[in-house]
Amino acid sequence: MRVLGIDPGLTRCGVGVVEGVPGRQCKLVAYYVVYTDADDDIGLRLLHLDKSLAELVAEHKPESVAVERVFSQHNTRTVMGTAQASAVAILAGSRAGLPVQTYTPSEVKAAVTGSGTAGKAQVTAMVTRLLGLSEPPRPADAADALALAICHIWRGGTRARIQAAAARQAAAVASARKAASTRQAAAVAAARQAAAARPEARQAPAASPARRAVAAKSAGKTSVTAPASPVPAAEAANNGGTRQ
Repeated sequence: MRVLGIDPGLTRCGVGVVEGVPGRQCKLVAYYVVYTDADDDIGLRLLHLDKSLAELVAEHKPESVAVERVFSQHNTRTVMGTAQASAVAILAGSRAGLPVQTYTPSEVKAAVTGSGTAGKAQVTAMVTRLLGLSEPPRPADAADALALAICHIWRGGTRARIQAAAARQAAAVASARKAASTRQAAAVAAARQAAAARPEARQAPAASPARRAVAAKSAGKTSVTAPASPVPAAEAANNGGTRQ
């Protein structure tokens, strides 16, 4: 794996290119320091940094880029310039279509020296030893950039595998949910289709009296009319009698 490490800075920006695999000694490819004049306009300084990093990425063709993550400092002016340079560094890798990973200074120190509180001299000494150099890289910005590249080779591979496994698991869960939702929707649609195809039970309308009579006659039945109730004799006498 070839990694381009960037220690962002507006006045001095360290760049280091390292090759290697996790658990084995890394090999130095090259290192640089990009300088900008503090008296120049901020736009010109950032433009120069952007062009220089783009040229180095195109020249060395790394597989990934490692950038030091900006952390809070007491000097606001310094941290602002570092943040601007960090954004340019991330952009340089992203524009080339490369994966960009950021690391805190303590992560880099712990990966290279075993201690997250190691000083710059310790980091430089360990970078010199790990890369098998005859003399330490100067200035310290270059050593820091090489330390970033080493950190990414040793830790970035494990982190990338963990992230890839998490992404695969998330994709599998999403696929399972989508399949379950599809099956449920298909079952609901099938149930509705079956209900629509089933003949509905219809009640026959109530027959009219004329139709009932026709039905009774066709069945050989004779309708019998009930006789009128007899009028009582006393009532008949009263109705037909002659008043005296």
